[in-house]
Amino acid sequence: MNLSKLSIRYAVAGVIAATLAVSLAPGAQADAIKQTKAPFDDKFRQLEGEDWPTPTDYRNAAGAPGYRYWQQKVDYDVAVRLDEDSKLLTGKAAVTYRNNSPDSLPYLWLLLDQEYKRDSISKLTETVSGDSISLGQVRRIQRFKEWEGGFTIKSVKDAQGRPLKFTVVDTLLRVDLPAAVRANGGETKFTIEWSLPMAENKVVGGRSGYECFTGKGEDGNCIYEGAQWFPRLAVYSDYEGWHNKAFLGAGEFTLEFGDYRVALTVPSDHVVSSTGVLQNPGAVLTAAQRDRLAKARTASEPVYVVTPEEAVAAEKGKAKTEKTWVFQASNVRDFGWASSRKFVWDALGVKQDDPKAEYPVVMAMSFFPKEARPLWDAYSTKSIAHTLKVYSDFTFAYPYPVAQSVNGPVGGMEYPMISFNGPRPLKDKKTGALTYTERAKYGLIGVVIHEVGHNYFPMIVNSDERQWTWMDEGLNSFLEFQAEVQWDKKFPSRRGEPKDIVEYMVSQDQVPLMTQSDSVIQFGPNGYSKPATALVILRETIMGRELFDQAFKEYSNRWRFKHPTPYDFFRTMEESSGVDLDWFWRGWFYSTDHVDIALDKVVKARIESGDPDVEAGVRKAANAIEPESRTAANNSGTTVIERDAKVRDFYNANDQFAVFDSARKKAKTAREDLTPEEQTAQDLKDNLYRFTFRNIGGLVMPVIVKMDFADGTSETVRIPAEIWRKNSKQVTWQYVSTKDLKGAQVDPLWETADADRGNNVYEGAITPTTLKIQKAPETTNRMKDANLKVEPGGLGTLPSEEPKKDEGSK
Repeated sequence: MNLSKLSIRYAVAGVIAATLAVSLAPGAQADAIKQTKAPFDDKFRQLEGEDWPTPTDYRNAAGAPGYRYWQQKVDYDVAVRLDEDSKLLTGKAAVTYRNNSPDSLPYLWLLLDQEYKRDSISKLTETVSGDSISLGQVRRIQRFKEWEGGFTIKSVKDAQGRPLKFTVVDTLLRVDLPAAVRANGGETKFTIEWSLPMAENKVVGGRSGYECFTGKGEDGNCIYEGAQWFPRLAVYSDYEGWHNKAFLGAGEFTLEFGDYRVALTVPSDHVVSSTGVLQNPGAVLTAAQRDRLAKARTASEPVYVVTPEEAVAAEKGKAKTEKTWVFQASNVRDFGWASSRKFVWDALGVKQDDPKAEYPVVMAMSFFPKEARPLWDAYSTKSIAHTLKVYSDFTFAYPYPVAQSVNGPVGGMEYPMISFNGPRPLKDKKTGALTYTERAKYGLIGVVIHEVGHNYFPMIVNSDERQWTWMDEGLNSFLEFQAEVQWDKKFPSRRGEPKDIVEYMVSQDQVPLMTQSDSVIQFGPNGYSKPATALVILRETIMGRELFDQAFKEYSNRWRFKHPTPYDFFRTMEESSGVDLDWFWRGWFYSTDHVDIALDKVVKARIESGDPDVEAGVRKAANAIEPESRTAANNSGTTVIERDAKVRDFYNANDQFAVFDSARKKAKTAREDLTPEEQTAQDLKDNLYRFTFRNIGGLVMPVIVKMDFADGTSETVRIPAEIWRKNSKQVTWQYVSTKDLKGAQVDPLWETADADRGNNVYEGAITPTTLKIQKAPETTNRMKDANLKVEPGGLGTLPSEEPKKDEGSK
């Protein structure tokens, strides 16, 4: 080796080493070596380990309950009395709390979810807007001047009757125990006494209360609906501890499962609908009513248990005596009821197809006043039956013996086995004639489906709406949409169709779906519509029905009668289906991006043929369609070339497209150098269409492109969302066809919630281009340059460096 070259190499190495030493030395300037960052936004980066909590023994990485999963159990034995004159509830509950957690608990938290206290956070933080006010709002103001709701806690005592210290914190109640409830199966018992004034719902609002029919010509009777009517144990979970955030009115509640026995004492002429199964029908129903209830179990149409005539007769008097209705419910997370002498009651037995169903027949039942007829007679109970069928197909067999719909003051609210629903026919004030609007009809069917459907989410799959509204309302609205379109293909659904969510997704009031419930600006679109639409798109467009349905059913069964989080849902949907959906959750649930994919450009490309005559013809044809220079065309007189023959030469006689034999020979030689496979590739005559898509809305989605061809045919290609993985703003995609493209359209069936359909259709000029054949760059071959040949068995050497012959060899 040349020593001078060796010295240079060591010198260079020394400089590099010295430079690295300086740059890595403590205190060296950070920008000694500058890294330039590209504007890259990775919409497909994984949420696992970044935004999602680390899996544990309680909740594993697959989205299922872990082998150490636990939850608490709370049983209630309650006696409550309704005083119809004062509209006051008084009650006493014996509570048994079982602590299955690994933590000892020195105190318990209970929920007092009523927002009617004048000094409550909910009441004091109410805001107003605009420069007008309704009479209803004025009535509410007046009512709160003279009336105050909310719980009054009379006492809390241990199992031996000794008082327990308790503290009320807004809508929460803390009970301090003399000794902590031990972990892993410890138990404590206590009793609590309280009173609760029922709210006139149509005046002050809320999820429960009473409604009295006191207008002109009315009977003066009331309907009472009991919800959040007793102190209920808050959840203690592995992921949050005590769920003790105050109730502000929007976020509903997660609760512990348990067994209930509830004795409801009401006026003796009342009919009661309730969570659970009636335990003493002989004491509260006539023999005829008990017989009708039995017949309804096997009937093909709803049967009146309490007939309209019996209800009208009851309205004419007002009992001075009382009856106690006793109900039992197992493995439920809450308890609701309704009571009135106005109730008509119909029922229908619904057979469950699942052979593993705990209840092969479920009693679908409706309770409603005469003012709700004939709308409720026709649709309520049949809507319940339809809901049970559709929801069970998507999830699991309905695990309770009854499902009920009650008409009263509350427009739509749900509790285990019972729901409160509002729509009624209209009564003409002059003639008394009854009619109902199309909106009322479909509104009733829709709200019954929705509220009965809540038995599945969250009454069984027990998510926490106070934190994640969409897990409750969104999943349920998705299934409501499925049930509505199975009721009537043209059902005027308000939530589910992708086109209907566009207005909200481009609005300024949008917040991420993962926003805590009380901070959501537009509760309906955010909690109900957007997540329902997201799941429709996930099922119909992204995953396909087979994969989605299997994964959704897996999630539902994994978490029935348990406490899931969003991460359990996300992980289960991915793990069960085998589809990576992090990009989807990030876009639809964590961001406020919207869908707007534009088709900006279409290029029609051809492969360069390698034949100079063919290529010259293509260029000449392209040149021919270019317009003449406006300056040249508008000039008058002749040009120099036209006047003077002496200035015309070879280039004037042969245009730029002329082909000569030298070019033909070169092309022939190049062709001969190709392998047969390469020649076949160069002979491809198909059109290569290149589509440029631009992501304006920011939300990455599959690109569905419909192509219309000159021969009258069409073809739709569904490009997965992963097309955006290397550039989330603009991509170019290629499609090969022998046909001539006439036009193209993105999202032709309106299935992705694309906000601007004006940039989806491409009917402009399709730009032609020729794709040159790429040639691999020639590598440096100094041996070839030296005209050397390699002989088999030997290495190439210069003539002056031929190896010496071994004189000893022969």
